[in-house]
Parts: sequence; C-alpha cells; structure tokens
Amino acid sequence: MTSRRIVFAVYPDFQILDLTGPHEVFASAGRIAAAAGAGAADPHVGDGADRTVIEVVSAEAGPVASSGGLAVTPTLPPARVGGPVDTLVAVGGPGVQRACQEREFVEWFAATARTARRTASVCSGAFLLAEAGLLDGRRAVTHWSVCAELAERYPAVTVDPDPIFVRDGDVWTSAGVTAGIDLALAMVEADHGPEVSRTIARHLVMFVQRPGGQAQFSTQLAAQRPDRSPLREVLDWIADHLCDDLAVPALAARAGMSERNFTRVFRAETGRTPGAYVEGARIEAARRLLESTGATLDGVARRCGFGTVETLHRSFKRRVRVTPGEYRRHFSVPAPAPAPDPVPVPAGPAAAAEPPR
Repeated sequence: MTSRRIVFAVYPDFQILDLTGPHEVFASAGRIAAAAGAGAADPHVGDGADRTVIEVVSAEAGPVASSGGLAVTPTLPPARVGGPVDTLVAVGGPGVQRACQEREFVEWFAATARTARRTASVCSGAFLLAEAGLLDGRRAVTHWSVCAELAERYPAVTVDPDPIFVRDGDVWTSAGVTAGIDLALAMVEADHGPEVSRTIARHLVMFVQRPGGQAQFSTQLAAQRPDRSPLREVLDWIADHLCDDLAVPALAARAGMSERNFTRVFRAETGRTPGAYVEGARIEAARRLLESTGATLDGVARRCGFGTVETLHRSFKRRVRVTPGEYRRHFSVPAPAPAPDPVPVPAGPAAAAEPPR
C-alpha cells in the first residue's frame, strides 16, 4: 500500500495546537483511506494499514516543550529524514524566531522542501519558510499580529493579512492556530476529495470547514480605533448607513474636514483608506446576510450598498477570494426546523374543565 508521508517540524516553545490540529486531520484522512481500501463498514476505523505516515522532527533530541508546557517526543532527528516527503509542515509558536537562527535546522528544512511535493506553515511557522527562502516571490499569510513583521523582515514576500490560508503553487501558509486545521482540511480535500474532508470536519465537530478566503477578523477589529472624535463618529455612522453615499467628499463633509485632510487623517488613524474601509464594512454586512438569511444576491447587494450583483461579486472575489454564492454554501446556517404542531387534546369533560384557580 502506498504511503503518504507527512513531516511536521517543531522546536522548543512551539504552539501545541499548531501541531495537534493538522496532525489529527491528516491522521483521520489516513484512517479513512485505509478503511476504504479494506472495505471497512466504519470509515473511522481502519484495518491498521494506514496509508498516511506522520513524523515529527526537531533539531533537538528528546522531548520538546511547547509554549503551554506540554511536550512531544519527536519521531526522528533531521538527519534521519530520508526518502520522499509528501507534505512538510512548519508549526508556529513563540520559539520560531530562535528556530530561524538555527542554521542547520533552517538548511535542512529548505533542502527537504525542495524535494517534498508541497510545503506548508501554520501560524508564525511562516517565518521558518521565509527564512529558508521558500516564500520569496510568493503570496503568504501568517497570524494577524505578526503580518507586518513578516513583511518588514522579508520584503521579497507578498504578505496578505486577510485570508485564513493561502496556496501559492506548492507552498501553503495559514493564519493563526485553528486556521491550520482549515489548511489541513483543504489539503485533504485536494488529495482525497470534498467528501473525505467534510467527513473529517464532522468527526472533529467543527461548525464549518472554512475556505481560505475567510477573513481572520472583522473590519472593525482590523481597523485601528481613531483617536479623534469626528472620525469615530464617522465610523459608527458608516456601519448604520451602508446604502448611503460613502464616497470621500460625503464622509469628509460629515467629519467637518477637507477631502485631502480627511483622507490623510483617516488612513493615519485607522490604517486603511476610506474606500478600503467602506468596502470592508459592506462585505462584512453582506457576509452576515449570506450566512443568516435567504435574501437573494440582488437583495444583499442593494441592502449593503453595492448597488448591483456584479459589484458585489467583484468585491467578494477581490477581498474574500470566493464568490458570494460559494460563501453562502460554505457558511449559511440552516433555518431551524418549524416547531411541531401541538398534540391535540381529547375532547371531553375533563379537557373542557377550567383549571383550578
């Protein structure tokens, strides 16, 4: 039976969930594949001939402590990782910066990645990929709190702070912590098909398998809160008036500023241009409607200020990287089932009698 070899690279002070989350996804995929090959009735129980081999590698021998104190014992040192590697994964954690200074470890990672079918990072593990030169000229993501640092330290990398994971060729990167599970599920879907991926998501009791375009957090959380009262009032007003004229002249007039000064101050205090903020707020409102209502796409576009379905579609493809229809299929919450009709009460004197007062 052909084996699919997954290798995780860890180091002291790594984040335990960055390892265990994707590890369980790949292990589940192996069990399902083995069960399918053996004709097992229960896809969660294989016959022991697992098609997926998972190894954990560290530069140091012996147990490696995670940032939370739990330790794992690597299965192999780097020097003993021989043979073909299907997927090489760098986990994240506070210790990644020290790991990037371990030249032998970085060089081993780079050499292994060159022969692996694909390479990935979870959370701040992207720093290890960047240090190994694997992200040069590529688009990548990491945890929102260190996106700016990754972009500054590695200017050859195009850091996209919005999505939860990014695939650029044979290199995959993900945002923080639980996004590593979404990345692993996407890899399983690419390898085994959507049904296997959905089966694993259900087995892990995940609310939904998120596509890579799902944002790390909301527009309001992403933007800095302005210090100036007029700008704070404008932001609050935007959220309640998405169908109004939200062009710079109208917003500047509401803030009592010139257009030029408003644009400069808005960007300085929120970290975004007015246009980018407005589009983000409209997309966020559209997401809520797509998730929780059965409104038509035309209705969503009009209620959120996009005007037309075409404009809504373009904004979603550019910012969320999926279409509104695809987003709804992934994220919509089924309407609750109607309550059953009350059980009829038999007629008769006892049923008709008034309750005691």
